[in-house]
Amino acid sequence: MSNDQKGRQPRLERLENALAQREMDQVRRLLRRGLPPADVAQLLESIPPRERDILWEQVDNPAKGEILQYLNDDIQTEFLNRMDASQLLVATQQLDNDDAADLLQRLPHATLENILSMMTPSRRASIEMVLSYPEDTAGGLMDTNTITIRPEVTLDVVLRYLRRHRRLPESTDNLLVVTRHNELIGVLPINRILVSAPGISVREIMDTDVVTLTALMHEDEVASIFERRDLISAPVISADNRLLGRITIDDVVDVIRENSARTMMSMAGLEEEEDTFAPVLRTSRRRAVWLGINLIAATIVSIAIGFFEDTIQQIAALAVLMPIVSSMGGIAGSQTLTVLIRGLALGHVSGANVRWLVVRELLSGSINGVLWAVIVAVMAVARFHDMTLGAIIAMAMVINLLVAALAGTLIPVILKKLSIDPALSGGVLLTTITDVVGFVAFLGLATAMY
Repeated sequence: MSNDQKGRQPRLERLENALAQREMDQVRRLLRRGLPPADVAQLLESIPPRERDILWEQVDNPAKGEILQYLNDDIQTEFLNRMDASQLLVATQQLDNDDAADLLQRLPHATLENILSMMTPSRRASIEMVLSYPEDTAGGLMDTNTITIRPEVTLDVVLRYLRRHRRLPESTDNLLVVTRHNELIGVLPINRILVSAPGISVREIMDTDVVTLTALMHEDEVASIFERRDLISAPVISADNRLLGRITIDDVVDVIRENSARTMMSMAGLEEEEDTFAPVLRTSRRRAVWLGINLIAATIVSIAIGFFEDTIQQIAALAVLMPIVSSMGGIAGSQTLTVLIRGLALGHVSGANVRWLVVRELLSGSINGVLWAVIVAVMAVARFHDMTLGAIIAMAMVINLLVAALAGTLIPVILKKLSIDPALSGGVLLTTITDVVGFVAFLGLATAMY
């Protein structure tokens, strides 16, 4: 941990203690001593609503914009709705265009238009450009604040031009080289400027092999390109190669973090940005929907079991062994499902290789099915002294593991084609299929053989 981090931690703890003891003067002093916005945002997310409201009221208006961009969607929207147009204008004034657009797009249309009308024409035009693209695209992520230069000027001219800026945009590793018509033709790395002779022209040392992003490229593809190419920033261009803006690594890190949170929360049917301290009614309402969906799935499984009620009544051992078949299928299917969802997210899975994956998973399911079927069959025979029962559970387990492998491979691919998040719906569909197939195979075989 750096000295700066060591210094911030006690200040954050003192702020939390001062807030708990309602020492508002101390709270205001600590906030004004330069506590990083991300740390204040973390504290706001870590305290119950009443303390959160008190702390928020002590934050100076200009600092609220920096803090808002680090808050999760629930809390961010709640605070945005409490602020009027003039407060929002002040709060977003110091933010980069892309960060300001991220906040403003959460507002009602009338409020958004009111705030835009109070901005300078250039600022308004830049933010409106970002807002014109879907937020999950490169255009929605980009910052229009870029430093561009012409290819014919010398490095000496470039250096004089840079010194006229009070500060460079965040994560500036390259200067963007454009024509008079704003067409991107190359980039000039900052480090190359520092080690080259001042009289050399930009054209002589610029890179023309540039990784560019199109404005409508999906954010997942953007993140994948940054990961593969180890980029710090990348220019965003229009269909006719005109420079629109650039995306920096901090924006991509946010995308990766949000995608990870979305996947984890979606598997439980929850929203990715759910507030840990959300009110009881809001929490209950959100969770009730997913519980209802799971009830429907459980009812389908129950109906399937009901068809074999007479068989279960005659052979009590079936009720003891049933959970083993469904559980093994569920676990095997979940392993396959997780691998496929990850592969889809990383861009590894496509129509060209799905068949290979299906064959691989079926072979793997066969090997594991036979292995564990033999083990469980031996255990069943030893427990109930019934060879027929051992054969039934062995066959049912092989069937279920094969179905689990097939379903775990195809469900995420099909859902992706239907533009449905596999992480959200895949688990419920898979569990329902493996439970129904497992019970029907086990009880159906038992009915036939007994």
